[in-house]
Amino acid sequence: MNERELADRIVDWIRERVREAGAEGVVVGMSGGLDSSVTAVLCKRAFPDATLGLIMPCFSDPKDVAHARLVAEKFDIETRTIDLSPVFAMLFRTLESREYGGEADIATANLKPRLRMVVLYYFANKLNRIVVGTGNKSELMIGYFTKYGDGGVDILPLGGLLKTEVRRLARALGIPQEIIEKPPSAGLWAGQTDEGEIGMSYETLDRILAALESGDLSGCDEDEVRRVQKMIERARHKRESPPVFEVR
Repeated sequence: MNERELADRIVDWIRERVREAGAEGVVVGMSGGLDSSVTAVLCKRAFPDATLGLIMPCFSDPKDVAHARLVAEKFDIETRTIDLSPVFAMLFRTLESREYGGEADIATANLKPRLRMVVLYYFANKLNRIVVGTGNKSELMIGYFTKYGDGGVDILPLGGLLKTEVRRLARALGIPQEIIEKPPSAGLWAGQTDEGEIGMSYETLDRILAALESGDLSGCDEDEVRRVQKMIERARHKRESPPVFEVR
């Protein structure tokens, strides 16, 4: 299947999921990154008149906001920009009884995607739409997302595609080259990159994930394979519904 056919299938899938939910369109967060840009463009194809892109800077790099707007303008996507920095600072002050100073611990960083989730669902509820997530298969498998943050969504159109496959799809869709080529980052703190946190490149990760799926690990580094396997196992709780106690 080529990228054009893949895009068409994903667009049809988005339409079907929205119809099943009895909704009237979609809401998607636009971060200026590769995955969110691809997702937003596919949503626009699925619902030309009922796609809302939310740009939600939160002490973010201005380049990311500029990239989100670049995609929105190129593909004529309706957007709203909501600066969450003051809300984040107030919440941090409430929790820690001091001013936010750019802390990079994971608990603080995870507040950002969780605040964005609140905003996405506010507009989805208000407009009778569903929240479209932007996560890809590489991130879902190893748990590289925030539980009840960017993981708190209704559907995941890119959830079956590895990061390297999303990059190929982005080229076919005409996503600006500067977005395709920039280092992937969740924007959790200044200088943060996905590959730095994961500890390996997406090319290496995707090769190992594909090898694990096929059962053929030839050519893969054993230590890296074990590390990926541990990440997959540790993230199991993120991919599954919460355990429910049942009275028998």
